[in-house]
Amino acid sequence: MSSSMSGMFSGQQPSGTHPVGGPGGPTQPGFPGAATRVQGGNTLVDELEASFEACFASLVSQDYVNGTDQEEIRTGVDQCIQKFLDVARQTECFFLQKRLQLSVQKPEQVVKEDVSELRNELQRKELLVQKHLSKLHHWQQVLEDVSVQHRKPSDLPPPGPLAFLEQASASLPPAPLKPN
Repeated sequence: MSSSMSGMFSGQQPSGTHPVGGPGGPTQPGFPGAATRVQGGNTLVDELEASFEACFASLVSQDYVNGTDQEEIRTGVDQCIQKFLDVARQTECFFLQKRLQLSVQKPEQVVKEDVSELRNELQRKELLVQKHLSKLHHWQQVLEDVSVQHRKPSDLPPPGPLAFLEQASASLPPAPLKPN
């Protein structure tokens, strides 16, 4: 698999692909042998990076800052963004094709990846459940504490003439027992 992707990341062109504008005109994403190389011998990754930088350069360029024709500025920026999106689609197509090749050549690898992703998702969700349970226990304890505080005054008998003495005697320690 790494040998099939080497043309995209190195200066060598992988077999079965043609430069843009080669035989039959520009290659299009979605067709076998879609362009992994672009004009000037750059790879798709290089072209993607260059078009991304061009998007920012067009936004901060002095020509655009000092320019008075807003329509010209808008057109230039739109062209840069469109080029970036086109190269991004080509790059995505390249990786989708490689993924398809992998799924045909080694279907067990795709199943292993799916199982791994599901395990990771399950672990993440279990951690989330534990986090929510700890918050739930915390708030249950807070509610219990609040309800205990509110119950204490209502549990006392209605105040009578001896209520003060009853409260005071309840807070005293028990009297020691006398030996017989």
